[in-house]
Amino acid sequence: MFKNRVEAGRLLANALLHLADDDVVVLGLPRGGVPVALEVARALAAPLDVIVVRKLGVPGQPELAMGAIGEGDVSFIDWGVVSAARVTGVQLSRVIRQERDVLERRARLFRGEGEPMDLSGRAVVIVDDGIATGSSVNAAVRVARTLGAIRVIVAAPVAPAGAVEALRAVSDAVVVLETPEPFYAIGQFYDDFAQTPYGEVIAALRGGVPSIMPRQLSMAGTGIDL
Repeated sequence: MFKNRVEAGRLLANALLHLADDDVVVLGLPRGGVPVALEVARALAAPLDVIVVRKLGVPGQPELAMGAIGEGDVSFIDWGVVSAARVTGVQLSRVIRQERDVLERRARLFRGEGEPMDLSGRAVVIVDDGIATGSSVNAAVRVARTLGAIRVIVAAPVAPAGAVEALRAVSDAVVVLETPEPFYAIGQFYDDFAQTPYGEVIAALRGGVPSIMPRQLSMAGTGIDL
């Protein structure tokens, strides 16, 4: 359906051009959402930042999301999944603590010592390369509102219809190009769905070309072990 994230981003940007005259900030979900968000930001002539969230995977089934956390101590727990998977309170607390540590390291890696962009009184477009369960995007919406956003638009090239409907309940608008069924994984709708390097995310935020890769960044004094 999509050649790669750049093509998907350009197609998604076309569907968001009506926002070009608004005071918007584009927020990409790292890592895969950032190349898509970069194309949207370019088309809208809007500033680009990341919005860092972490999926909370069920113990023993890490791909099954039981919620997500975000910057600003924001959390979203899917209690239905927690109950169905018989996750104990101790297990849930342990996963949250572990993912919070990872989240804080990733945020420092992407921004250095910088703070998240000021969203007070602004509209934001939260972009990912695709939406599966919607847990991470749900947390991202909550983070954006915590940081002062007055309008939150969720945008992605592809998502299942059920996730789109759920996100409409927590956001101001959802823009998704395709809602195919059956929907098994985001990668099935891309010819090239290779993992996005950390260096590409950092370069997008800095507006330049990657010069060093993440492991080199760690060795260069960031103090972050990836």
